[in-house]
Amino acid sequence: MGSGSKWSYPPCCTFGECCDGTERGSWPELVGQNGEKAKAVIEKDDVNVTAILIPVKGGIRLMDYCCNRVYVWIDENGNVAKPPLIG
Repeated sequence: MGSGSKWSYPPCCTFGECCDGTERGSWPELVGQNGEKAKAVIEKDDVNVTAILIPVKGGIRLMDYCCNRVYVWIDENGNVAKPPLIG
């Protein structure tokens, strides 16, 4: 997505140096928490990733795998609906 889009994030990294620092693959303890707060926790926990908030209803995820992207699925109330995962 273009610069300034709410979906923009750093270029996708699939291997190599930019994936070496990734510490975790998921954050199951954030289910039920506020999505914005969960995003902040994830990005503080692993500075090599960017968390992307996606609505469960009508949200679309890219099918490529990026070790520097974490999908955070949120419900209609803005709360995390399922464990955030790197991808």
